[in-house]
Amino acid sequence: MARLHQNAPGRQPDIALLIPITEEYEGLRLDHFLVSVVPGQSRSHLQRLIEEGHVTVNGRPAKANLRLKLGVSVDIDIPEPRDPIPVPENIELPIVYEDADLVVVNKPPGMVVHPAAGHDSGTLVNALLYHVDDLSGIGGEKRPGIVHRLDRGTSGLMVVAKNDAAHQELARQFHDREVSKEYLALVWGVVVAGRRIEDPIGRDPNNRLKMTNRARRSREAVTRIVRVFQVNPALALAQIAIHTGRTHQIRVHLSSIGHPIVGDTLYGGLRRRLPFDIRAVLRLDRPFLHAAKLAFKHPRDGRRMEFESELPPDLKSVLDDLIEKSGQEVEQG
Repeated sequence: MARLHQNAPGRQPDIALLIPITEEYEGLRLDHFLVSVVPGQSRSHLQRLIEEGHVTVNGRPAKANLRLKLGVSVDIDIPEPRDPIPVPENIELPIVYEDADLVVVNKPPGMVVHPAAGHDSGTLVNALLYHVDDLSGIGGEKRPGIVHRLDRGTSGLMVVAKNDAAHQELARQFHDREVSKEYLALVWGVVVAGRRIEDPIGRDPNNRLKMTNRARRSREAVTRIVRVFQVNPALALAQIAIHTGRTHQIRVHLSSIGHPIVGDTLYGGLRRRLPFDIRAVLRLDRPFLHAAKLAFKHPRDGRRMEFESELPPDLKSVLDDLIEKSGQEVEQG
């Protein structure tokens, strides 16, 4: 049977279920049982509820692999998901430029852009709220001022709006593809400059964490390899321009043509057994991808704004090591 907890005023009630185990469920693992009786909850989420003590068997905490016996009762307490409003956090954030309408930041690697499931603190938004007094609210309480995003593992330049007018104009420029965005990526193989990739991208139906160029539901995506510096026969530093801004676009497109980004575990960029001269890439704990150039028109007066960002230390040290061991200067391809 189901019952509702009585919580503090203003909070949504948690949901609790008390279910006696009948012959139908006898012998099932506890986590498999929960998947079958609790709608709308993933197995991983239910396993986390078990680990956190929200599930008991005959009043006692249990493990996910417990085999259920006839006659016992399973008590399930499902907390209502909370959607916390981000708070200012004193996190170091390199600010490249700031005026009354916008701020350009150099996002560090490993930083999530805005709060999401599993990341309700330590995000770019938390840092912005501390360092910037007035942010646009048009993106909502969780995404104030955010016009575009970078993946968690990608470092580099982002522009953030400080008022609604700037937010609307910058969003229009991104939508109309008037913003210039270029990245530096270290990729596997010998790469040809000038190649244009136009495969549409959508969510991978077999892995919700991934995107793919073979999805039934997909959106137009255009990536161009502008210049190539062939470090050695195995690796190339590529300058990449994107004309659309799909999730994981560069990572998906480069992987699809056989040149995955070095260090990208999700799209085939990880190699374990490597010759001595390229083992420096094993130091990477993220994809070698950096948003190096960003250009747009100022939302208030239309003047062109151009920004560049050098490779951060973790990527530069790997590249320098590779160049040194190659025994030659990097050549433009």
